[in-house]
Amino acid sequence: MHVIADLNVIPLGVGVSVSSYVAACERVIQEAGLNHRLHAYGTNIEGEWDEVAAVVKRCHEVLHDMGAPRVNTSLKLGTRTDREQTMADRVSVVEGLLDT
Repeated sequence: MHVIADLNVIPLGVGVSVSSYVAACERVIQEAGLNHRLHAYGTNIEGEWDEVAAVVKRCHEVLHDMGAPRVNTSLKLGTRTDREQTMADRVSVVEGLLDT
């Protein structure tokens, strides 16, 4: 099943700056070869359900390996059965409405 996810991973107990942890999680997503887009408070990811879930798990593993004693994740998932839809499709529909 194709899924579009909004992933926000927060390592706890590592200090104020978490950018190196975010970068490590982004590397995991890149290595998985999934379509993704980093944004200010997380990352949108699209792909098959099991592949996206495996990336989330791997992000947790990597951040723990980096020394984060706790990792808190917020995850929003969306699926459709009536038609195929990509992240780009979703954005372009709204942008098209803004142009009118």
